[in-house]
Amino acid sequence: MAFNGLNENEVQKSRETHGSNSLTEVKGETFIRKLLLNFTDPMVKILIVALLINIIILLLSNMGIVETEIEWYEPLGIALAIILATLVSTFSEYRNENAFKKLQESASKILCKVYRNGQNIVEIPIDDVVCGDLVLLQSGDKIPADGIIIDGSIKADQSVLNGESAEAPKNAVPDDYTEDGTPLDTLNPYKIFRGTIVCSGNAVAKITSVGDKSEYGKIAAELQQDTDRESPLKVKLSALAGGISKFGYIGGIAIAAAFILSRIFETGLGIYFDGSFAGTLIKDFLDAIILAVIIIVMAVPEGLPLMIAIVSAQNMGKMLKDNVLVRKIAGIETAGSLNILFSDKTGTITKGLLETVSFTDGYGTEYKSCKSINGKLGQLLVMAISENTNAIINGDKVIGGNATERAVLAFAKDSLSKDSGKAEKIAALPFNSADKYSATTLSFGNTNITAIKGAPEKILKKCRYFFDSEGNKHTADDNWIIEKRIDELAKRAIRVLAIAISDDVITDEKLPEGGWTLVGILGIRDEVRPESVTSIAEVQKAGVQVIMITGDRKDTAVAIANDAGIFNIIDPVIMTSDELASMSDDEIKKVLPKIRVIARALPTDKSRLVRLSQELDLVTGMTGDGVNDSPALKKADVGFAMGGGTEVAKEASDIVILDDNFNSIQKAILYGRTIFNSIRKFIVFQLTINVTAVAVSFICPLLGMDNPLSITQILWINLVMDTLAALAFGGEPALQRFMDEKPKTRTEPIVSKLMWTQIITGAFWAFIISLSFLLLRPLQYMFLETDTEAFSTYNSSGGLFKIPVLNNIPAADGTLFRDLYTGYFALFVFLAVFNAFNARTEKTDLFDNIKGNFGFLKILGLIVVIQAALIYVGGAIMNCYGLTFIQWIVVLGLAVSIIPIDLIRKLIIKMRAKKSAV
Repeated sequence: MAFNGLNENEVQKSRETHGSNSLTEVKGETFIRKLLLNFTDPMVKILIVALLINIIILLLSNMGIVETEIEWYEPLGIALAIILATLVSTFSEYRNENAFKKLQESASKILCKVYRNGQNIVEIPIDDVVCGDLVLLQSGDKIPADGIIIDGSIKADQSVLNGESAEAPKNAVPDDYTEDGTPLDTLNPYKIFRGTIVCSGNAVAKITSVGDKSEYGKIAAELQQDTDRESPLKVKLSALAGGISKFGYIGGIAIAAAFILSRIFETGLGIYFDGSFAGTLIKDFLDAIILAVIIIVMAVPEGLPLMIAIVSAQNMGKMLKDNVLVRKIAGIETAGSLNILFSDKTGTITKGLLETVSFTDGYGTEYKSCKSINGKLGQLLVMAISENTNAIINGDKVIGGNATERAVLAFAKDSLSKDSGKAEKIAALPFNSADKYSATTLSFGNTNITAIKGAPEKILKKCRYFFDSEGNKHTADDNWIIEKRIDELAKRAIRVLAIAISDDVITDEKLPEGGWTLVGILGIRDEVRPESVTSIAEVQKAGVQVIMITGDRKDTAVAIANDAGIFNIIDPVIMTSDELASMSDDEIKKVLPKIRVIARALPTDKSRLVRLSQELDLVTGMTGDGVNDSPALKKADVGFAMGGGTEVAKEASDIVILDDNFNSIQKAILYGRTIFNSIRKFIVFQLTINVTAVAVSFICPLLGMDNPLSITQILWINLVMDTLAALAFGGEPALQRFMDEKPKTRTEPIVSKLMWTQIITGAFWAFIISLSFLLLRPLQYMFLETDTEAFSTYNSSGGLFKIPVLNNIPAADGTLFRDLYTGYFALFVFLAVFNAFNARTEKTDLFDNIKGNFGFLKILGLIVVIQAALIYVGGAIMNCYGLTFIQWIVVLGLAVSIIPIDLIRKLIIKMRAKKSAV
């Protein structure tokens, strides 16, 4: 049949009338948009409030309304912390998004064979196809747009739209065909749809819908709606931010009250009744508020947002090397918090590729490979396979034919001889739905035989004989064991194909029946990936419920799930889509914890299950590759799209699994847990510092002494040192033992009870050490200049404890306490450095898995070097004036004491855990 394609004018007119075949590009977030969104992070919001308060106080100070110790570089430091944290996280996400766009660009480079300008067939990009185009479809082609078959026939894989793995026959429309308007009618034998694959056959299709108007495009358009909900980490950080805010309100009031009371005890009530009541009260009140703000700012973990950004960025790079492309930075940590994972079967748990996994001869003996079939039987099998197929071998690959033919020929490929395929083909019978077999008559000189391949139920009843391993014929009896073997294979979800030979030849497109000889039966299946079995077991051990969702029949789904290890509980529930539809939401919620398989699943089933899981407050994951999976991928807390899947599915996802392997999902979960544990370690490290600093800064003014840490020292501790510590903790390795932990719920506090014990223990000890260093006279004297007049005055009174305050001394003698405060700055920093080893691991071995993060030692070493340098060159800016060797020994000896204190805490917890286990 001759086909006349559209000319250039008709193409232009069609494009103007019906639109382009390109899909409307998903509006990606610009760098600025991503940056602004990152400013909504709960911890960043607190820093912004602290920044504004600092700026207001500075302005009031410049106006002469209040006096403050806050310098211009304090708000500048907080601003830098905010900018660095948001920039790092924005840049990481933006960089991965660009990598994702490059991955998507390949989709628009697909070429289609189209009739244009008469009878010419030309190849054009998929985006250039228009309504009315006549497209030539051949085996392996991806259908470019919706349309109808007008000539020929094909079998199409429509699983990207309906989840069904069965190939759908598509035939030429009859003359009286009319479109009924049913959307996404994949059962229509004449309609084809964009994104589906031609498995076999040849046809010409007329395009009726393009671009966004295709069924594929309509689903893609629906996904433009924003349905994101807050990630578990954001929920936890919001709770932490709320706690810090409450602490700020309560602490501010308490500090203000304590400061006023200390003023009263120090000078008496008379100061408020000496004629300047209002002025004195307002000044003291403002001083109290300023003190409260300083302490609250110290309490805020400024380094936390930056740490989260750094650790996420570092792990995004590692994950990409493991074939996991993170599109949304929140998706990493969310993967680690998964409670339930709905996984696609084909291509994720299984290889997504049909394989011949066994051959069984007439005696019921099973062979796992063609090479293991010795003698004449093996030669007959190779001949029957290689001469009766539409597939061909091209180098190391098998191409052409349908998926089943490729799987069968691949089984025999390595056993083919040089003479294979040289027999003369006299006649052939193509496969048809009535006979359910194909046959080819071959001529070997004076001998003619016919090779037959097809459904066992059709072929076995026509076989009177079967071959033994030497090629000798034996009569088949009524209790043939081969039928029992077929039943056994069916229970393992293995499709069976019979191979037979006949001495008769095909005549007038018919093959005489009866007297056929069975060569054997081939078992074909989409095999479970070996690594999937291990990965599923790891994920289940991590407390994640894995539910396999497939469009396959129930018995096939059960067999695959059994081989994959999905059934990890007693009495698992296996349901079909129909059974699911007959149940109410509440009924499904009750049985959900036991569900392991959903068979014959529809796209709506996936979205419904995600919604119900989220209503149960479960962190929900969904994997998928088809257009039909996209709504569920979008709705899930974390959507895993397969790299080989549709562009729409990948656009809807948070994470793209580039190698389509469940093993990579397991890695994503492990990385997510690694990030969460690293964040928790850093929180322990920083909150211990902050709580200590708050406690010391609170108590010192009440004792009548200055804050021992200057503003610049606090800035160094909160920003520079914490930034370096963020890098140190961010490099922690992904340890397999993290998969032994139970999943964290969405609302579980980010700071656990165990963490609070470590924070409070460390902060309490650091506080005691701080007060001892500042107030205990024997320690004080090691850091005072004893040969000065000021020291003589200071030493004239006091007991074991003495507040380092000296009133009415000459300004020249103000250096009395500078070595003491220099020593305290060093002590405070080294307490933090040694406590970093405590925070890094929950084990008593502080160097546990340190080989996986040598950067930790390098960065802490850098902090030590910088701190030592500051002690000698900091001068008036850092309020540091050097230390003697003996003073260093005292500082380091006191600082290192925090390690045994925490080790004792760990041992007590370990002993209690053992007792409770008994």
